[in-house]
Amino acid sequence: MALSIDNIRSSLSDGLLSFPITDFDENGKFQADTYKQRIEWFIEHDVSSVFVAGGTGEFFSLDLEEYKQICKIAVDTVAGRVPVIASAGRSVAEAKTFVKAAEEAGCDGILLMPPFLTECPEDGIVEYASQIMQSSPIQFIYYNRGNGILRAERVKQLAAQNPNLIALKDGVGNIAALNDIVKTVGDRLVYIGGVPTAEIFAEAYISIGVNTYSSAVFNFMPDMANRFYKALRAGEKETVTAIIKDFFIPFCRLRDEKKGYAVSLIKAGATAVGRSAGDVRAPLTMPTAEQEERLKALIAANK
Repeated sequence: MALSIDNIRSSLSDGLLSFPITDFDENGKFQADTYKQRIEWFIEHDVSSVFVAGGTGEFFSLDLEEYKQICKIAVDTVAGRVPVIASAGRSVAEAKTFVKAAEEAGCDGILLMPPFLTECPEDGIVEYASQIMQSSPIQFIYYNRGNGILRAERVKQLAAQNPNLIALKDGVGNIAALNDIVKTVGDRLVYIGGVPTAEIFAEAYISIGVNTYSSAVFNFMPDMANRFYKALRAGEKETVTAIIKDFFIPFCRLRDEKKGYAVSLIKAGATAVGRSAGDVRAPLTMPTAEQEERLKALIAANK
């Protein structure tokens, strides 16, 4: 880890975060050269932290060797300019293996995904997360989502048990519950918006003190994503409203036409702007040709 904990917390607290898609070739194999170019392009567009091999990066379809390559490429390319956060999850044993690989590659932190598939009681989630967090000194962000949702008192417990837990990412979009967490746990943690297409929740997030979020559309419209974020932070309501109305609402409607499009449309968008990362891996599917045309038209109208 090259950056201090204060540097990491500061970067997570203020500025736009994003998750680069993962590059695959026509045969579905990881493409290291174009992935390196993608990371550099992210940095050139003022992203404040780079989250690699995340949900948008199809973490659950990556094997360990691909993951190691992704972490190493990202760390080497970013070269300490912003924090590099990798993901971990699956079983406790697998998560520890991924955490170790990210740590050895020089990543600055880990986004801990919820357990896969099985329904989980909150005390079991705390134990799951704690076992993983206590296996490494690296800094952790807990992703409160899916079958790994914790309420305020459990988040407070998790933070008390794990000094290297520095942030919570919200993947639920329940503003009342998140506000409870923010007010209960306080500034012990940094809070990040993380629902799919988080911009649609951005006004609600900022109203309770969650000042940043992860932007998936940054993968193909970084200038617009930055323009929206700056307008949001500056309180420029007319600009925020216009971008939500003209881009994010129709984008979310298109996204909601099929499960998994929160990732698939991002890859389609990257292709539309000449920065293809190949297709998604199964079980995700790519949009239809007609949906891709609608996405292209939406992009063209909102550059």
